[in-house]
Amino acid sequence: MTDGARTATRRGFRPVEAATHCPYCALQCGMVLRATGDGVEVAARDFPTNRGGLCQKGWTAADLLDHPDRLTTPLLRDRPGGELRPATWDEALGRVAAGVQDVQHRHGPDAVAVFGGGGLTNEKAYALGRFARVTLRTRHIDYNGRWCMSSAAAAGNRAFGIDRGLPFPLADLGRADTLLLVGANPAETMPPLMRHVADLRERGGRLIVADPRATATARQADLHLQPMPGTDLAVANALLHIALTEGWLDRAYVAERTTGFDEVRRTVAGYWPAEVERLSGVPVADLYATARALATVDRAVVLTARGAEQHAKGVDTVTAFINLALALGLPGRPGSGYGCLTGQGNGQGGREHGQKADQLPGYRRIDDPAAREHVAGVWGVDPDTLPGPGVPAYQLLDALGTPSGARALLVFGSNPVVSAPRAARVESRLRALDLLVVADFVRSETAELADVVLPVAQWAEEDGTMTNLEGRVLRRRALREPPAGVRTELEILAALAGRLTGGTPLPTDPREVFAELGRASSGGPADYAGITWDRIDADTGVFWPCPDRDGPDTPRLFADRFPTPDGRARFHAVTHRPAAEPVCADYPLHFTTGRVLAQYQSGAQTRRVAALRRAAPGGFVELHPDLAARIGVTEGAPVRVVSRRGELRAPARLSTAIRPDTVFAPFHWPGAQRANSVTNDALDPVSGMPEFKICAVRVEPA
Repeated sequence: MTDGARTATRRGFRPVEAATHCPYCALQCGMVLRATGDGVEVAARDFPTNRGGLCQKGWTAADLLDHPDRLTTPLLRDRPGGELRPATWDEALGRVAAGVQDVQHRHGPDAVAVFGGGGLTNEKAYALGRFARVTLRTRHIDYNGRWCMSSAAAAGNRAFGIDRGLPFPLADLGRADTLLLVGANPAETMPPLMRHVADLRERGGRLIVADPRATATARQADLHLQPMPGTDLAVANALLHIALTEGWLDRAYVAERTTGFDEVRRTVAGYWPAEVERLSGVPVADLYATARALATVDRAVVLTARGAEQHAKGVDTVTAFINLALALGLPGRPGSGYGCLTGQGNGQGGREHGQKADQLPGYRRIDDPAAREHVAGVWGVDPDTLPGPGVPAYQLLDALGTPSGARALLVFGSNPVVSAPRAARVESRLRALDLLVVADFVRSETAELADVVLPVAQWAEEDGTMTNLEGRVLRRRALREPPAGVRTELEILAALAGRLTGGTPLPTDPREVFAELGRASSGGPADYAGITWDRIDADTGVFWPCPDRDGPDTPRLFADRFPTPDGRARFHAVTHRPAAEPVCADYPLHFTTGRVLAQYQSGAQTRRVAALRRAAPGGFVELHPDLAARIGVTEGAPVRVVSRRGELRAPARLSTAIRPDTVFAPFHWPGAQRANSVTNDALDPVSGMPEFKICAVRVEPA
């Protein structure tokens, strides 16, 4: 077997095995798929990110390929309230095209919206953005990655001039002397990453974890900071305050490579450690120990993740940690820097090439005249025909079916009925649509509401590329054809474009789409022009930016300059502010959400895998034993978590791993256990990120 093994019954042969990548998180672990008489077998591959390891989700990923819930024919709903029934592709596509044309005729182009996903390949993400802007001519497109990476992306752009989750290879974690993880639990969310952390520990390095819960990652740390949810920004400012007062700044780096520090200096002067201890609950001694561990070593890395970012002040919180990293002179040095842990499999590439409401391919701004002209030239259209910026994901969904919102929605690779904040509200808006179309390979909770469901190929049945958390562009290789009756998203978009415009349909060959993506991204911040499938196959992926086919790629950014007009990074002064919804007498507890090891995202896939279902059969509410005693709840007893927006019901799980003023629930389950029935839809004003990670609740026996 070679890395070039492909499917392609469509290309004339079917391989016995294929080197590819896990379909789940952004670590994109390398794996090999082998066709056997019983189905498909998974083997781990020695790839730089996972180094021969897989988590339980990866080992069982092939179980879904022939699952009895697999959709193999389109489904149609003949009337509101009627049942979904099997239909032909001609009938289903005809229904979608007619519905789109009717809605746009009555309400205009923006009355049709598109909602994508961070698990789509680069080719599909690109095609989806092109389809929305050129075929539908709608400004309303966004994706579920808005709820994953948007705050870190906005902070990175304004500080560094670019957004790449990790601006260095993952192996740099093992070279660091100190690693600070803020709101991250990779021991459960991406376990093979911990092999790199183990390298750090074996070299005598220190792991520090900031998390309100004593997670599986925090339990491995040399120091666990346990702040109250929503106070990470204050903690970051206190750490920089200490570095200032102790004389630990890299003054030469600040003077030569940054701008704007004076305002930050004045701001953090007010963040006395004793005051931040009272605000956050993190002891002064731990704040000093953390600052010392970061500032007095040769190499240090600061990483943030969703725990710090999914807040209505998420951009400012990430900015505070970037300020700390810049003040210590970390970015651009091997084994040092700031980064964020991307969540979804193609959360990085998915936002670079057109799924975000304000972006064109190559991470270009859609309101930039030069960007519009370049991309329109690749697409063969007049730049003036391209729509302007749309609205972020939650605003798009919240307005569905209203006079100011879209009346039809096409969903690809997402399940917002479970994953959206204030999910009951979003579910009601989906039910109010004139037309809901969902492309998926199972009947997700969102698909159950659809007027048309289109069955799509799975990851082992199509070729394409993904961009992992390092900015490394990888090859997804197919082992087999999709089942009869199933199409790829590229084929669906091309067929719809042909029906809606009558012109030349979009390309369906992913290699051809990727080549076009390279031309469209050329010259942009995320420049893929020098990347080809053959170049990826010849190595372990290619890091963007890579503008020239004969030139180098960029595993490590910021070595000499930052991609800003003057080459300097920007400090931005930020101040702590309370959560959008403070606790009160009626709702006296903080509620936060997260993931568990054996489930993933909305659970539409992993809840169908028997081994994962046995490992994590249902939701739970984690609460401290002192809180449980106070409200009269015992281990396993059903409880209600109630907020101003809704409630969830699940068994209690008593644990000293959580603060007594905080309760936690995983967000993988629908129905009564749906955590996002409770979460707050308050938004970050810069990124549009909802405040998933903190709201006010009460807990009571069910």
